[in-house]
Amino acid sequence: MAKRPVRRHTPPTLPTPFDEARDELFQHVMRCGVIGSELDHQGEWFDDTMKYLSDRYHELTADQLKQIRLLGERFVQPPKQNTASEATTAA
Repeated sequence: MAKRPVRRHTPPTLPTPFDEARDELFQHVMRCGVIGSELDHQGEWFDDTMKYLSDRYHELTADQLKQIRLLGERFVQPPKQNTASEATTAA
């Protein structure tokens, strides 16, 4: 008889505080309508939200908070449009 393969149960990994803060920021962006707003309004919104996240996730370093803000700022940018030259070179 063939041996049955041993199935090892691996516990699920918990998200890091960085992952949780990043995901929470993205959720706030989607809920608050930041996408498409004026740049100065986005800046104010990010200032307030990052202050909130730094209080909520006190274990994050200043560098990690900067990385999360950068990810959020990239997230709210409109998608890049293909120009005619890019479309012809890709074909």
